[in-house]
Amino acid sequence: MTAWQRVCGLLAIGSAAVAWSAGVTPDLGQHPLAWQAGHWLARPWTLWTAGWVHPSLGNLAANLLALAALGLLGARLQLGRPAGLALLAAWPLATLSLLLWPAVSAYAGLGGAIHAAAMVLWAELSLRADAKALSFTLFAGMGLKLLAEAAWLQPVAFDPGWGMNVVLAAHLTGAFWGGVCGLLAALLARLPQRG
Repeated sequence: MTAWQRVCGLLAIGSAAVAWSAGVTPDLGQHPLAWQAGHWLARPWTLWTAGWVHPSLGNLAANLLALAALGLLGARLQLGRPAGLALLAAWPLATLSLLLWPAVSAYAGLGGAIHAAAMVLWAELSLRADAKALSFTLFAGMGLKLLAEAAWLQPVAFDPGWGMNVVLAAHLTGAFWGGVCGLLAALLARLPQRG
């Protein structure tokens, strides 16, 4: 099992374990693992654990399916340690960056981590000569999705299909940090080894 698969597994298993042990909760302010803008310094673990908390079973199922698809695609593309470490770094950075939006008082779910994973995949593919078309498709799709969401204008939006507020800003911060960490990791992995 590669580091990429381990990190994707950690995200999935953590989410399933929290849902099984504590259930799902629409009230993020009461969940000890959810990230809260005003309390994260006293509870720094929530930069990671917020991804495991879900407000509904439907949201959890959809996120697990998206994560499984990204995990399998990464495994098929033979992503290894650099991509796994990039996702592991982007995951809490995406959550921490929500402080840029005062309207985001709390956050939970895999939205940021999933967008980070997609951009880590993009970063790796963008440096592979045989994957330029897939890299472009992934980047264009992510760009169009983020433009449509316009999180910089509306960081939190009610989604009637889900029946809950969606923190669109987490999609944007996840994509940003996934791209940055993914490119850094992919470039560093390609440096000539000394010694």
